[in-house]
Amino acid sequence: MFRTLAILATATLAAPAFADGHASGDAAAGEKAFRQCISCHVVVDDAGETLAGKKAKTGPNLYGIVGGNFGMVDGFRYSDINQLAAGMEDLKVSEEVFVAYVQDPTGYLREATGDKGRSKMTYKVRKEEDAVNIYAYLASLQPVAE
Repeated sequence: MFRTLAILATATLAAPAFADGHASGDAAAGEKAFRQCISCHVVVDDAGETLAGKKAKTGPNLYGIVGGNFGMVDGFRYSDINQLAAGMEDLKVSEEVFVAYVQDPTGYLREATGDKGRSKMTYKVRKEEDAVNIYAYLASLQPVAE
């Protein structure tokens, strides 16, 4: 019993702090699934260290996106509909929002904003499990909340 409690306590203390409070997916599986994203996206921290991906510039840097707003990466030219979503203060990138968005970017933004525009992200993550795991992986790369 003591051993089980010690393992649980260690796992809890070692868990990263997620901006939205949790990520239900498997970050290790998400790292593998993120390979489908690296042709467009990169994760580069504030110090300039590449945490994931390569030198892709098609999509925005995904560092710090978990719990953030849509359209938060300075210098990236977002679509008009994505800029509308960015202006919606109550629309944060939670696990639920992320999963819905990456599975149908244009459809999600149209529903969220009521606009008929299009997302620049044309790729769709096919499997919900992959989307949940990618979110967990990105959450694991987040800056630690203070």
